[in-house]
Amino acid sequence: MSRTVASTPFSQTTLTFETGHVAKQADGAIWARLGDTVVLVAVVAAKTPMPNKDFFPLSVEYRERSSAAGRIPGGWFKREGRPRNREILTSRLIDRPVRPLFPEGYFCEVQIAATVISSDQENDSDVLAVSAASAALHVSDIPFDTPFGCVRVGRVNGDFIINPTYQQQEESSLDLIVCASRKAVIMVEGGAKEEPETVVVEAIKLAQKEIQKIIDLQDELKAKIGKPKRTLVLAKVDQALVDEARSIVRPKLAAAMAIKDKLQRQDAVAQAGADAWEALKAKYPEGEKQVKGVAHAVESDLVREAILDRNERQDGRKLDEFRPISCEVEVLPRTHGSALFTRGQTQALVVTTLGTKDDQQILEELEGEKKRRFMLHYNFPPFSVGETKPMRGPGRREIGHGALAERALEPLLPSDAEFPYTIQVTSDILESNGSSSMASVCGGSLSMMTAGVPLKNPCAGVALGLISNKDLSKYAILTDIQGLEDHFGDMDFKVAGTRKGITAIQMDIKISGISMEIVEKGLHQAKAGRLFILDIMDKTIDRPKGQLSPFAPRIVTMKIPTSRIRDIIGKGGVTIKKIQDDCQVEVSVEDDGTVSIASPDLTRIEKAQKIIMGLTAEAEMNKIYFGKVKKITDFGAFVEILPGTDGLVHVSQLDTKRVERVEDVLKEGQELLVKCIGIDPVTKKVKLSRKDALGLNIEDYRNK
Repeated sequence: MSRTVASTPFSQTTLTFETGHVAKQADGAIWARLGDTVVLVAVVAAKTPMPNKDFFPLSVEYRERSSAAGRIPGGWFKREGRPRNREILTSRLIDRPVRPLFPEGYFCEVQIAATVISSDQENDSDVLAVSAASAALHVSDIPFDTPFGCVRVGRVNGDFIINPTYQQQEESSLDLIVCASRKAVIMVEGGAKEEPETVVVEAIKLAQKEIQKIIDLQDELKAKIGKPKRTLVLAKVDQALVDEARSIVRPKLAAAMAIKDKLQRQDAVAQAGADAWEALKAKYPEGEKQVKGVAHAVESDLVREAILDRNERQDGRKLDEFRPISCEVEVLPRTHGSALFTRGQTQALVVTTLGTKDDQQILEELEGEKKRRFMLHYNFPPFSVGETKPMRGPGRREIGHGALAERALEPLLPSDAEFPYTIQVTSDILESNGSSSMASVCGGSLSMMTAGVPLKNPCAGVALGLISNKDLSKYAILTDIQGLEDHFGDMDFKVAGTRKGITAIQMDIKISGISMEIVEKGLHQAKAGRLFILDIMDKTIDRPKGQLSPFAPRIVTMKIPTSRIRDIIGKGGVTIKKIQDDCQVEVSVEDDGTVSIASPDLTRIEKAQKIIMGLTAEAEMNKIYFGKVKKITDFGAFVEILPGTDGLVHVSQLDTKRVERVEDVLKEGQELLVKCIGIDPVTKKVKLSRKDALGLNIEDYRNK
């Protein structure tokens, strides 16, 4: 295959897709470039279905090479290590729009490998990788027929920006990632600083319009290459078996679906499938997998028919009705802040812990080293759904859910100057039946307010679902979906925010896409649900507590001249270590001269603060100082008035009468009072007077 290139001006730079020059043994490969950021995406699909699989085996790996930004990886081995959270989240970002666009029943293993090989430190590689994945599939022979594009929408000073640079993202009140095909929205994810629903809708519409240029580019490549799609290989179905199994299992499942409790219903559903297989295994000894598939399909049909035809949900609720919600705070005696948020059979125990600047997380990213003062960690133990599984580190799902909840709460945090704490929120899901990430948002807001974190506004989250027919001419939007409705539904739409506006949004579509009409209705229904939850939360706690937990560290900040930082640190850190040991505090010093002193005991902080002030204080005009003679010369004496600061008492300023020899009045090591009578604006040299301080009681100034 010869090199084929398609390029177009896009947003603030140029977008280029190239194929046929590298990775030619992959089924499809795209060298995608936006500005000087380059991502290589290669896709490969197995020729035959994986045996005994009843799901689409798609895997996505997105990796960022440190060399792309001219960096060498840290650590001993100097080799790319395990994927960072950003890489995992971007892998999920690629997976979610791609997965539903493959043909139903396609079980051939597909792998998408995206690698960032050049980063210009301006144009983000994540949305570029998503669009390039679509392009790679589109030009390949893999049966994928719905090209799509992906863009990020920012908003700076009220103006929308497509694919904002890193700098523009810092200034933006909106960070929205949108995937869309020619006719439909496929995925939405992002955060905002309490933006109203109208702004989000406008941003999605603009994104869909701009995405058409990306799809045009993919179609241009496709037309040039003309690579035919391979024959679609689907699993074989025994229609007679399917019909018999359906007739047996449907009435049993209908009875099982009437059970409200999740675990009891699951047991009844499993038993219905087992009974169907028991009845058919003699006639169809190889058909167990198909019988299970039929039972699953019938269960889906029952859920969807009840909602779409009769507006009946499995648990009897109305389409926009919530399950019972309860909020509890201060449920743990020794934590800095805690909350238990329960909604139906979903329950999150959320704990807030406050730390110092030394507790900040240091991240090694392509753009350089970053520090995080806010972290939300989400844990999903298997007992929360009544299962037994190995309990290891967080998987991709846990990282994704935690990132969504973190995104929802982060815009509401006070500035570092207002609240100089590192904040960690840990959400442990104790029970799950739908939208535990949004429960983490609600519990996180309650927990932080209980801990005394001065959030700008309380925050809540709600998950919506969608049940629709094939052409979307008939649909129902569900508020507060439970696991069953999520599993069998067409959409998982999560929206978090305050009374003022949206702070986080994530919309995953399980069909080929939805209309803007559904998006708008969903956002308005989510707002009504969010306000409903906030009303309930307010009854428990409606504003941050005025004081911190007695177990939380107290942090006092002070500012010193940057030239005096060395006086606090000392040679080899000796001085700062001594302050910490003597006062039993934690001291951190920033490059701008900000000093943070932390301890649960304010008396200890005050002691350390006094020492630091003494070490870093500078001379002030007309102020009386208790000093010590350090050196005597023919023209006067040098007197130390502050640690590291001395000044000259000229012989003419020693006494009210004439002094012939300095030694007649002073000697080295002598303590005395002096007055600051001059500070050179350039050299900062200090002039002192002894005669202006005569008559004052030295004991009154000794300990000042």
